[in-house]
Amino acid sequence: MSTLRTLSLALLGTGALAMTCLPASNAYAETAKASKTSASAAIAAAVDGAWRSANDKERDEHRHPKESLEFWGLQPGMTILEVQPGGGYWTEILAPFARATGGQYYATAADLDNPETSEGSRKGRADFEARLAAKPEIYGKSKFVNWGAKSAPLPENTFDFILSARSVHGWMGSGIAEKVFKDFHRGLKPGGILAIEQHRGKPGTQDPKASSGYVTEAHVIDLAKKAGLELVAKSEINANPKDTADHPFGVWTLPPVRRSRPYSEGANATDPNFDRAKYDAIGESDRMTLKFRKPK
Repeated sequence: MSTLRTLSLALLGTGALAMTCLPASNAYAETAKASKTSASAAIAAAVDGAWRSANDKERDEHRHPKESLEFWGLQPGMTILEVQPGGGYWTEILAPFARATGGQYYATAADLDNPETSEGSRKGRADFEARLAAKPEIYGKSKFVNWGAKSAPLPENTFDFILSARSVHGWMGSGIAEKVFKDFHRGLKPGGILAIEQHRGKPGTQDPKASSGYVTEAHVIDLAKKAGLELVAKSEINANPKDTADHPFGVWTLPPVRRSRPYSEGANATDPNFDRAKYDAIGESDRMTLKFRKPK
């Protein structure tokens, strides 16, 4: 029996027999819709999905996806926006969750309306769209919004849930952090949730460019509040007290990136003599986990 079907039967409980004739590829989705499973069970099923790579599942130990999504308040049927999905760690959870629970998954992607957008970025978007479109039985019909320094504002009052993971430092480095948070406020429905995970710097003065990859919790909260969002709660789900936030190549010294030379020397530059032991022993970064809401 496939993993999808096994998960479906587990979610159905006493209603399992009603689903036994469904194709395995549809079982998870139909189960979540028909049985109105709890958010926790639906999140767990998506996190455990057989479509997720072994590498992504190995990182769950450090990224705590189920606990984080429960804290942020992800619910069945939500319209979700994932911001800068990168390699797709969260995509492989959020898109199937939306498809299964009658919601809608959106992702930000290269700004096709900006003539300055590189061909590489345009191809990256096309490849990502094709990746999701190839398996509608898992990802549903995903939608995409232009994203970048010059992109148009997000569609107003559209999203129930926006997730940004480890991106605030990049917006600060590009000088667009205030624009981004204003976009979040515009795009969220009244009462909608902004979920933030970010490498956490030690309290004190914030480097305005966040060149180390670390941002103080106070600075992120200030950005959100200035945009009109309210802080609902903080969590230590992704805390790592061993992380001093002071490493020779910034946060990228730590796993999973594990840099041993500056980025200025090239993305693949390495120093075979660099002693990695103490940085590997730290593990992944200390991260803030914040929940904001657009006031009703």
